Amino acid sequence: MRVIVGICGASGVSYACLLLEELKKRNIETHVIVSDWAKEILKYEKPNVEIEALATRIYSNKELAAEISSTSFLADAMVVLPASIKTVSDIANAHTATLIARCADNMLRQRKTLIVCVRETPLSAASLDNLRKIALYGAIVFPLCPAFYHNPKSISDLQKFLVGKILDLLGIENNLFKRWKNVV
Repeated sequence: MRVIVGICGASGVSYACLLLEELKKRNIETHVIVSDWAKEILKYEKPNVEIEALATRIYSNKELAAEISSTSFLADAMVVLPASIKTVSDIANAHTATLIARCADNMLRQRKTLIVCVRETPLSAASLDNLRKIALYGAIVFPLCPAFYHNPKSISDLQKFLVGKILDLLGIENNLFKRWKNVV
């Protein structure tokens, strides 16, 4: 399996780090695009994490000539995590001036799995409309809203719940959280 992961400059890059750790454990090839703002957020939220060590390959969001920018690059899925509202707008409106938006557009054009994990809150009507467009185009809109039925004891438990759900959507078995049947 080959997965593209786009990391935007919204708060929540720790979700992306956990996803990459889980994909690496499973020997899944990852092509990771890190926006400039994501690099800044990483300094605050995950200062001791080296994304390069978690990814098969790293790209700048400005690297539009990268092999992954072409539909001839065979990726199985793409996850944008976290997705900034700017990137949501770019994807919804086919503004492909960044590598993340270009790869997302490729996934939509090929009808492949695209999971857009929006973390921003609150959402304006324009942002909701863009998320609606993305969903209509075939992407999965995944708000980063954890559940509490599994009685989380830590922030890590909340993060594992969400990353586990993303892995579920990718068809990757995991036991990162207690499923409903195990709770009641």
